[in-house]
Amino acid sequence: MSFSSSPSSSSSPSSSHAHALTPFGWDEAWEAGFAPYTEQGLVPGRVVRVDRGQCDVMTADGIVRADTAFVTPHDPLRVICTGDWAAVEAAGNPRYVKTYLPRRTAFVRSTSSQRSEGQILAANVDHAIIAVSLAVELDLGRIERFLALAWESGAQPLVVLTKADLVPDPVTLSHLVQDVETTAPGVGVLTVSSLTGEGTDVLAAVVADGTSVLLGISGAGKSTLANALLGSDVMDVRAARDVDGKGRHTTTTRNLLALPGGGVLIDTPGLRGVGLWDAEAGVGQVFSEIEEYAADCRFHDCAHEAEPGCAVLEAVETGALPQRRLESYRKLLRENQRIVAKTDARLRSEIRRDWRIKSATGRANYAAKRGGHL
Repeated sequence: MSFSSSPSSSSSPSSSHAHALTPFGWDEAWEAGFAPYTEQGLVPGRVVRVDRGQCDVMTADGIVRADTAFVTPHDPLRVICTGDWAAVEAAGNPRYVKTYLPRRTAFVRSTSSQRSEGQILAANVDHAIIAVSLAVELDLGRIERFLALAWESGAQPLVVLTKADLVPDPVTLSHLVQDVETTAPGVGVLTVSSLTGEGTDVLAAVVADGTSVLLGISGAGKSTLANALLGSDVMDVRAARDVDGKGRHTTTTRNLLALPGGGVLIDTPGLRGVGLWDAEAGVGQVFSEIEEYAADCRFHDCAHEAEPGCAVLEAVETGALPQRRLESYRKLLRENQRIVAKTDARLRSEIRRDWRIKSATGRANYAAKRGGHL
C-alpha cells in the first residue's frame, strides 16, 4: 500500500499511523474514515484480542491495553471484537476505546442460549479459512453450515483439508476432495499437511492478501496450521484424541497475528456449535445449484416438497442433485427461519399464519379421505 510522500502528509500523525499499521490491514479507506477521530485527539489501532471487558489494541506505538466500557452496548453484535479498528485515547490510565470504525465484514453465529442471540466472532475479514481434519470422517453438513456463515459474513471462504498425510492413497484423497468440492460450489478446496508442508505455501499466498479468520472445530488442526503460517510455534498445540479425533481447546481467545509473508490471521477457539444467524443469503450461496434448479420450477413459491413441475425434485430423481444436499438445504433454511423469527415479530406472525393454513388444509384433506367425517 502506497501513501503520499509529500512533506505535509509525511509529517502528519495520520501518515505515521498508516505506515506503522499497514501490516495489520490499515489502508487509505480506513484512514479517511478515521479522520474525524484524529481531530478529537484519538489514535487508531486494530483490536488483536478481547477478554473480560478489556482488549489489546495494536497502535502505531505498539500494543496497548484498553478498557471497552464505552463500547459495551446491550446489542451483543455491537460489542468490540477481534479485527475491529478502534479509536483509542492517546493517553490515560486506564486508556479507553471510545468507538470503532464501521465494519466491512463480520462473521456472526447464533449462541446456544435460549435467547438465541448473535455472537460476533471476527470483524473486517477478507478470507474465511474453514479447517477440516482428514483424520476423521468428513461431516459435509457441518462444512455447509460453516460455508453459509462465511458467505453471509461477506468474506471469501476457503476449505482447507488438514492432516493430508494421514490419507496416503492419492485416489482416496482425490475422492474426499471431490466430495467437498461438490459440497462447496464456487469455493476453493486445498489439502495441506503441517507435517510434510504440503499445500502450506499455497495457503500462505492466499492469506498474504488481507485479513483471514481460521475456523473449525477442536482437533481440526487450526493452531498447527497457524504455526506453519507464522513460521514459529506461537500457538499452543495438543494432540487430538485417538478415539474420536477430537481436540482439546488449546486456543481460548480470538487472536489477531501479523504474518511474516504479509496478511493478518485471526485464530479462533474450536467451535462446538455453529448456529446460523440470519444467514439466508449465505445458505443460498452454499446451495447455489439448488437455487438455479428452483428458477425453473412451475411455481415461483415452490417449496420443493411435492409440487407438480418442481425442477428441484426432478433433479433429485434424475440423480443430478444428491438427496442429501436437498435435505441439508431444507434443514438450514428451517433453522435460519426459526432464528430470524425469534427476533422478527412480523415474520413470526407470518410463520404462524402459514402453520394455521397448512393445519386447516391438512384437516380438510383428511376429512375428504374419510368421506367428510373427522
